[in-house]
Amino acid sequence: MALKVIGTGLGRTGTMSLKLALEQLGLGPCHHMVEVFMHPESVPLWVAAGAGAPDWDAIFAGYQSMVDYPGCKFWRQLMDHYPDAKLIHSLRDPAQWFESTQATIFAPGGPASSPPEPMKAFFNMVMSDFGGRQNDRDFMIDYFKRHTDEVMRTVPADRLIVFEATQGWEPLCGFLGVPVPDTPFPKHNTREEFQARTAAHAGAPPDPASIKAELDKAKGA
Repeated sequence: MALKVIGTGLGRTGTMSLKLALEQLGLGPCHHMVEVFMHPESVPLWVAAGAGAPDWDAIFAGYQSMVDYPGCKFWRQLMDHYPDAKLIHSLRDPAQWFESTQATIFAPGGPASSPPEPMKAFFNMVMSDFGGRQNDRDFMIDYFKRHTDEVMRTVPADRLIVFEATQGWEPLCGFLGVPVPDTPFPKHNTREEFQARTAAHAGAPPDPASIKAELDKAKGA
């Protein structure tokens, strides 16, 4: 199964809500960082991809779409490997994005800063672009802006939508050519939800069963 949708937006740009939205639109399963935690057997494949030896078809076997880390790190390779896929660049205010990352995925003492084994090599690969400066406000905001500029400069306009979750279903469905659902656009994995989850698991990634239960609840909401 080839990917039909590739998310180029960085984590904390509404990617979990977008994952749930794409799955509701029939473009699931959608790969997201939580899928790595649910399927730790995929970690060696991601580490190999970071070392320059990707097997994209093995990594995304069974998936129709992808958003968030670690896939967004490889958006250039993926858009070439899956030439028929459409690309969604999830976006938010850069300063708000930075503040969100510092309270969640890049919080000091969090799982990304002190990854447990056997995830250490994986997290080091994911964070290699930051050079240890993931808590440097000026550097990270500039990185965020440069990332967006590069996506918009590189991806053909007919393959790309720049999307903010606050826009709701209409622009996304129009781009994908699917009907607009009569339900509210998903909103999940807010800063407060992320922090509560992290606290419950003592800073470590939650176990697969907990993640599945949370996603099932979100889908049924």
